[in-house]
Amino acid sequence: MKHRFIYTSLTRISDLQEKGFTLKALPKKQWKTGDYVICKILDAGSNTLSLELPNGRMRGVMGGESIVGALGERFATLEATGTWKKVEDDLEMDVLTGAGLLGKMTSKSVFIPNMMKVAYVAHAFRGAERLTMDTFVEPLNEMRFTTPTVLFVGTSMSAGKTTSGRIVTNLFKLAGLKVVGAKLTGAGRYKDILAFKDVGADAVVDFVDVGLPSSIYPREKYKKKLKQLMSRIESHKADVAVIEIGASPLEPYNGDIAINTIRKQIKCIILSASDPYAVYGLMKAFNITPDIVTGISTNTLAGRKMVEELCAVKALNLIDPTTTNELKRIVSSKTGFSL
Repeated sequence: MKHRFIYTSLTRISDLQEKGFTLKALPKKQWKTGDYVICKILDAGSNTLSLELPNGRMRGVMGGESIVGALGERFATLEATGTWKKVEDDLEMDVLTGAGLLGKMTSKSVFIPNMMKVAYVAHAFRGAERLTMDTFVEPLNEMRFTTPTVLFVGTSMSAGKTTSGRIVTNLFKLAGLKVVGAKLTGAGRYKDILAFKDVGADAVVDFVDVGLPSSIYPREKYKKKLKQLMSRIESHKADVAVIEIGASPLEPYNGDIAINTIRKQIKCIILSASDPYAVYGLMKAFNITPDIVTGISTNTLAGRKMVEELCAVKALNLIDPTTTNELKRIVSSKTGFSL
């Protein structure tokens, strides 16, 4: 194994590590979202920061090492925002996610550590071909999406969507069903869909598989990518799809497009909410009524009572095992699968 570079998890769809590449510096005016680039670490940031590898493991870093990541954009409400489009003449960037999403930080929460700083070195090339995430996307015949779906959506990032998805995936597997787990929007991290795999999902798919470092992408182009992604999900011929919309549909990750694309196949909606008022706002903004509200807003009796009175929907703290029977009852009645 070659150790010249740290390959981040956004390279997991590529063969960069196995087959190698050459380096060629390009002027910023030629850069594009999804380009694979090599950067040298200038400042490792907090000693708690690490990079996500193609297998999903985390790796600590030292100043002076070089990484392979992808140019992209992030607009997280609770952590940080940034884009490669704001990179200045010094060509310095930040590692916007541990997956190797690279761009210039434009804002950061005071509650997260300093981000890892890097300097652009070059783009990855083979011969005259610039290597991008799209280079390694395998073509697939378009398929109509028909898989029954349980949708996991949140009022913000870190609201508990992935945790809820793991719990429901596990219930489906215990019932002997074939499950595909997917994430349609967000900023690229492998850990989210791996969480579904860890509890038995037969296959996992996300927007990285169709060449996107994050789903912040021009809307019409994202629609085309989403068709590829839904075909990949459908190709697994699963009994049920457990699908997560990363961040919240109100953020610029194209979550509204994703929801409308799969709306006809949605059998059950589980909403992870940071507070009861956010539940009400999301219901009104997207004309959806969740079958279950969970997450931070349901941690206490007071929160659950407010959700149910304000929004007239069932509130369950899914990480509390005493709610499992009620969860099974609701999901079974909505999907038709006996849990």
